[in-house]
Amino acid sequence: MQNARTISRPVKGDGGIREPDAIRPFVHVLADSSDKLWGVCSMLERQFAVAGERLDAAPKLSQVPFAIVVRAELRDIESIAAIKKRAAKLAKATKRIFLVEHSSHTTVSQAYALGATLVLPGAINRIKLLAALADPAEPVSASSSGTTQLDNAAAAAATAIASMFTAVTLGEPLDVAGTRKAGRQIADRITQHGLSEWLTTVRRHHEGTYQHCLLVTGVAIDFGLSLGVGRADLERLYSAAMFHDIGKAQIPLAILNKPGRLDAEERALIETHPTAGYEFLKGHEGISPEILDAVRHHHEYLDGSGYPDALCAESIGDIVRILTISDIFAALIEHRHYKPTMPRVEAYNILCGMTGKLEKALVASFKQVALTR
Repeated sequence: MQNARTISRPVKGDGGIREPDAIRPFVHVLADSSDKLWGVCSMLERQFAVAGERLDAAPKLSQVPFAIVVRAELRDIESIAAIKKRAAKLAKATKRIFLVEHSSHTTVSQAYALGATLVLPGAINRIKLLAALADPAEPVSASSSGTTQLDNAAAAAATAIASMFTAVTLGEPLDVAGTRKAGRQIADRITQHGLSEWLTTVRRHHEGTYQHCLLVTGVAIDFGLSLGVGRADLERLYSAAMFHDIGKAQIPLAILNKPGRLDAEERALIETHPTAGYEFLKGHEGISPEILDAVRHHHEYLDGSGYPDALCAESIGDIVRILTISDIFAALIEHRHYKPTMPRVEAYNILCGMTGKLEKALVASFKQVALTR
């Protein structure tokens, strides 16, 4: 195996009985060494029809797989170049999962820039990988062409978010126009296909902070459309939503991705992200005061119990109020591999129970977005 450059193996079912590959989802594995390739294939061969190749081999993917799993060192220029050669075929897979052992914001952002729909950082874990390859229970009901359009919009937006995180991590200028363009694409898709399709697409293909930003943007856009806001206000709203969690680029991934409850020190660190995002964005041209306000204050509540500035009712602007409701709702309905996705009606009921913290009239107006759109 040390000299092998491609792998294509028969798959056995439980108990050693071979099942036809035709009824098994096909997963293609790409890796930068034989050991990594063998390791991933051996994890998947009981559940999937598996084939794979090393990145230093000529591309040989002949059929479109359900998923592509990439395990490679993304700080290596040659690996990046080899993945880019396969970009067109990568884009056709429903799931594109990157396993990155060097878990940093820069590496994760690089994976998303290369087309990942999900990145699993840290030591490779079979249970997490199998969970990532399993679909959420909610099926996609869009037509094939409509689903492709939604996927493309989600991929473009995820790439923009990855670019933002990289800029913060490396201290580089932000592509404000590119981020705004991605937000506009989401607005166009939701206008054409509705919120439900967007939520389903994002939850099928993305995880963690990237999924959250995409969900918040979609929910905020649909909320704005339902309220009848003008084009300029809608642009401010989706820009604020795209940028709102940019400060999380300064929070360690181990804390952001922690499945359990955060301790007091971790919670305090998480609560620095609105101020960190505000400080990073305020020096950029094209970021309006309204967007800066939303980034800094999207965790403020009307009763003064929020952070970082403990603002009260009259000090909290309209865009912030809309974004806060969208942010909470999106967080509640996220798809996580370690817990069931909360039904939308249950998430809305939680919003209704936040008496005194959220604007009652806005929560009432949000009902159709939460339950029917």
